[in-house]
Amino acid sequence: MNGTTTDDRDGTTARHIPLGRPPTSRRDLLVKALWIGVWLVFLSSPVEDLAGGGHSTAATVAGSCGLAVFVAVYLAMVFRNMGRPFPPRAVFGLGGVLGVLATVLACTLGSAWLGLFVYLAVAFGATLPLRAAYWAVPASALVMYLIGLRSDEKQARGLVVLALLIGFAMTGVGQLVRTTIELRKARATVAHLAANEERLRLARDLHDLLGHSLSLITLKSELAGRMLPGHPEQAARQVADIEQVSRQALVDVREAVTGYRRPRLAAELAGAQVALAAAEVVAEVPADPDLAGVPEEAESALAWALREAVTNVVRHSGADRCAVRLLRRETLDGPVLELTVEDNGSGGSGKGPGNGLTGLTERLEKAGGTLRAGRAKQGFRLVARVPATPAPDVGSGA
Repeated sequence: MNGTTTDDRDGTTARHIPLGRPPTSRRDLLVKALWIGVWLVFLSSPVEDLAGGGHSTAATVAGSCGLAVFVAVYLAMVFRNMGRPFPPRAVFGLGGVLGVLATVLACTLGSAWLGLFVYLAVAFGATLPLRAAYWAVPASALVMYLIGLRSDEKQARGLVVLALLIGFAMTGVGQLVRTTIELRKARATVAHLAANEERLRLARDLHDLLGHSLSLITLKSELAGRMLPGHPEQAARQVADIEQVSRQALVDVREAVTGYRRPRLAAELAGAQVALAAAEVVAEVPADPDLAGVPEEAESALAWALREAVTNVVRHSGADRCAVRLLRRETLDGPVLELTVEDNGSGGSGKGPGNGLTGLTERLEKAGGTLRAGRAKQGFRLVARVPATPAPDVGSGA
C-alpha cells in the first residue's frame, strides 16, 4: 500500500495511511485520529454513567481518571504498535494494566463499564502473539461475563459474543499488518539485492569488455616505445594497432551501454502493475510473457509502447480499470507479438496523437512494427505489433 497517490488527471491528491506504517504528516495524523475516534464512540456508556450523577464526587473523579488512563494505554498499545516488533514484557505489562483497570472500574461503578472488556479483547487480539491471543481474548470475555452476573446478565451475555468476535477478528488484522510489514521489508531487500546483482553484472561486463583491450593497448604502447628510436616504421604500426583496438573498445562499450539502457518488456510489465495499483486503477497485467525468439529491438519497442500507454492511463485518462494483453498472432507478414492496452477512461483529448504517440510510432516502425491508438467503446485502446521472429537476411538467399 502506498502512503500518497498523486492523481494528475484532475489535479487532486488522494492520501491514505499505509497499512502497518505510522503517519508521516499532520494530515495523516489527523485522518488516523479521526478513524480512532470513531471506534472510541463505544465508550459513551461509561461517559454517560459518569455524567449522570449517580456516583459520589470521589467515585466520579476516580472513574474519570481511570477511564482516561485506560484510553491512553489502549491507544498506545494498539494503534502505535500494531504489527511492529514489540517487547513481550511491554505487551503483557500494558495488557495487564488494561485488564486491572477494566476489572476495577466494572466492579466498582456498575454494568455500564463492561464495554471496557471489549476494548481489552481488541488490544489482546491486535498486539499479542497468536498463541497468547487465543487464550487471552476468551479469558477477558469470561471475566467480563462473571462480573456482569452481579448486575446485568443479559448485557454481559451480549457483550461476551461481541468481545469474542471483535477480539478474534483483530488477531487477523494484527497478523495482516505484520505480514504487510514483512512483505514491505522483503520487497526492499529484493530491490537491494537486485541493485547489487546489477552492479556485479556491470562490473563483470566492463572487465570482460575492457580488460583485454586495455591490456593489449598497454602492451603495444610499451612495445612502440621501445621500437620508436631504432624502428620508427614498426612503432607506427604498433600505434595504428593501438588506435584500432581503442576504437573497437569504444564500440563495445557503447553497445553495452545501449543494452543497459534498453527497456525489457518483463520489467515494464511489472512496473505497469505497480504504477496502475498506485494510481488506484484495477489492472489486468500478464505475469510471465512469452518472449522466445523475439528480437531485442522489437521487445524494446514494445516495452517503450507499454511505458507510454501506462503513463497516459495514469496521468490523463481518468480510468479506474486497465487491461494489458500480450498475444502472438499469425499475419500475412508473418508471426507478430501484439501488445494491447485498453482502459475505460475518457478516451483521449480528441486532438490527434501527441508527441509521445508520434515518437512511439516512429520507434515501432524502426523495429518493423506498427501502432494503432484511438478511442474504444469504453475508453482508449493502444495496439502495438512487432515481428515475433528476426527479420530474414536478404543477402543470404540461395
